[in-house]
Amino acid sequence: MNTKDFYYDLPEELIAQSPLEDRAGSRLLKLNKETGEVEHNTFRDILKYLKPGDCLVMNDSRVIPARLYGVKINDDAEDGAEVEFLLLKRVGTPENTTNTKNTLDWEVILKPGRRAKVGSRFSFGDGKLVAEVLDIVEEGKRRVRFEFDGIWEEILNELGEMPLPPYIKEKLMDNERYQTVYSKVEGSAAAPTAGLHFTEELMKQVEDMGVKILFLTLHVGLGTFRPVTAEEIEKHHMHAEEFSITEEVANQINEIRANGGRVIAIGTTSVRVLESCVTDDRKIFARTGETDIFLYPPYKLRAVDGLITNFHLPESTLVMLVSCLAGRENILNAYNEAVKEKYRFFSFGDAMFIV
Repeated sequence: MNTKDFYYDLPEELIAQSPLEDRAGSRLLKLNKETGEVEHNTFRDILKYLKPGDCLVMNDSRVIPARLYGVKINDDAEDGAEVEFLLLKRVGTPENTTNTKNTLDWEVILKPGRRAKVGSRFSFGDGKLVAEVLDIVEEGKRRVRFEFDGIWEEILNELGEMPLPPYIKEKLMDNERYQTVYSKVEGSAAAPTAGLHFTEELMKQVEDMGVKILFLTLHVGLGTFRPVTAEEIEKHHMHAEEFSITEEVANQINEIRANGGRVIAIGTTSVRVLESCVTDDRKIFARTGETDIFLYPPYKLRAVDGLITNFHLPESTLVMLVSCLAGRENILNAYNEAVKEKYRFFSFGDAMFIV
């Protein structure tokens, strides 16, 4: 299939620039994956579509303030030149170091790249954090070593900023609005945004009606915003992301399905984990590791029966993924309906329930 097969026309004014004050007040488009029929609701109406015995599978990853601004400090010609770091993933702690400071190695994107030669050093927060480029890795990424005194998480919270997607131009006033209310395990460079619509109150209502809420973890990388540049989608390569699903959760999902309940993923990140851990007979198994799974038609999802998700960018891997559940035609028709009805799109936008 071609990338252009997943294009739809989106007016720029429909891209949500800020989150609603009321998380569950978003609109909800319900799509019948078999017939393509759509219904319009608010997100709180999700309760009328759930059934006792179902389960919701949520990604409990928490976004770190992964954007750092600093200056170059070891080049006379460029001393004081400004740089931007985007933290992608921690890649281990160096061994046998004689440095008295704490050190951590990270894979980062560094802008501008010309300032990021091996050996280049950078300072953040007047020296509270210092980084040195160790290596140049694929696609312009760098492996860097950070040096610091104190606790890494505290320094990052002080100096870092939330790495909002490039299509959001407004400043985020409250960092917690880019976190799900159930986020727990720090490590994502972007939010699993489908979960942003849930409040603690709504989650309690879901559980009270006999629907099980289960958690897995996938740390979302900035590759989630990487455009598909290949004309043929089969030639696109996904970035690997770290994930974990426990044996207890896998067993509960299998039991729910065996008893006739539906497995409903909250977000495409949950789908990617479950589809990375499913057998031919739809059994989920425990696993911790990395996944670069790329889901696109004609593949049919095996691990999930339904999906709650946001509206995704035209020609993106996420539009391709949701097409594996409802079919490309049904998805694009629903997206065009959402445009017509002026839904809010992307990370801070409205939601879609495909079932």
